[in-house]
Order: sequence, then structure tokens, then C-alpha cells
Amino acid sequence: MPVILALAVGMVAALWIKSSFAHSDWQTASRESAGIAPDPSQTKEAVVQVYAARAWSWRGYIGVHTWVSVKPTDASQYTVYEVIGWRARRGLSVVSVSNRPPDGRWFGAMPKVVADMRGDGVDDIIRRIDVAARSYPFADEYRIWPGPNSNTFTAHLARAVPEMKIDLPPTAIGKDYLTGHPLFAATPSGTGYQLSLFGLLGVLAGSEEGLEVNILGLTFGIDPGDLALKLPGFGRLEL
Repeated sequence: MPVILALAVGMVAALWIKSSFAHSDWQTASRESAGIAPDPSQTKEAVVQVYAARAWSWRGYIGVHTWVSVKPTDASQYTVYEVIGWRARRGLSVVSVSNRPPDGRWFGAMPKVVADMRGDGVDDIIRRIDVAARSYPFADEYRIWPGPNSNTFTAHLARAVPEMKIDLPPTAIGKDYLTGHPLFAATPSGTGYQLSLFGLLGVLAGSEEGLEVNILGLTFGIDPGDLALKLPGFGRLEL
């Protein structure tokens, strides 16, 4: 297992370092739309999308930043829910609710869609996401590792609204730092259960996620439904 971890992290680190040279300054790194989210002027139905993008700087070697973007029926813009660590240093809630581009690049990193819901019943899901975001229990706390962080927040929203059936990527470090229950909880997808010791050691099993083992915040697993391996740093390896 240590050999697999080293290889996975090494591969991702090499790719990330190569792709990051053009965005070495966070102040000039792109936050523009990636052109993934439906245009609200053309899409009238309600939309919920969950995104993940490689984290900024060295954190991107092994981890991603996740967020949730929503658009109610007939809304002219999206609302983005996410946790941003620097806000805590300024005495603010780490929970950010904004109208930034829903699919914006995360300081140069291209986002990927983790979940996508549209149409009937989604407006109710959006209301519940808002309630869960505003009741996040770690609004004044942020730790890169093992959590609570941005992925802890997204997992919190997912558990509060299990209809989204979110299978967060294995690189979403902090997703296993549980809120409300220190040791036992439903999986983020709501299709199984997990045991976790403060996000440092645990096991997860669900029909959506498959089987995952968490060691020091790093995820090893297998998803039989999609025939995929889950590796730290590398992410999902489709078979």
C-alpha cells in the first residue's frame, strides 16, 4: 500500500507541477467560467451541480476543492456554496455564499462535474441545500488536514440532502471528517454508512461509493458498480 500511495502521489505531483507553471501567481490565476454550467438565459429549469477542481499550490498534488452551484427555476444567475479557508483568518464565517461563476476555474484548475440534477423537485433540493449550508457546524473553523475544510462542507450538504447521491472523489480530503456524529454517519451519497475517527482512520461502504478505506485522510477503495479503483492523489482509475 505505501508503494501504491507513493506512485499515485508522484504521478499527480508531476502532472500538477507541469500544468501549474502558467499559474504560479494566485492573484492572476484564472477564475473564469469553464463553460460547463447551463446558461441560465437558455435553461429555465432548476439546476444543482457539484464541482471538484485541483486545489491551489502544493495542496493540488493530492487534493481537490469542491463546491455546490445551484439555480432555481427561472433564476437569472447561480448561487455558489463553498468553504474558503482564508475567511477564518479575517474573522469571517468560512462558508461563502456568492454569485461567482458556477463552473469557474479554481485558480487555474479546470473543474469537473461530480453531480448534476435538473428539473422537477430540484427547487426543493435547493432550499434544503441553503438550510444545510447555513447550519454548517464548523463555520468558524478550517483545517486543511484532516478537516474540517471545503470537502467536509460539501459532504455535510450531501448528507443533509441524500437525494443528490454524491460520490465525492477520493481526492476530496476532509470528506470523511464527520459533522454531528464523531464516529458514525451515513455516507455522503446516503446509500451506505461509514465509521471515521476524526477523518484520520475509517471505512466506508455504500452502493454509490463502493468500498473505501481512509488512512490518515487518504482514500483507497474500489467501486464495483463503475469498475473503478480509488487512489490517493490520482483519484478514480476506471477499469
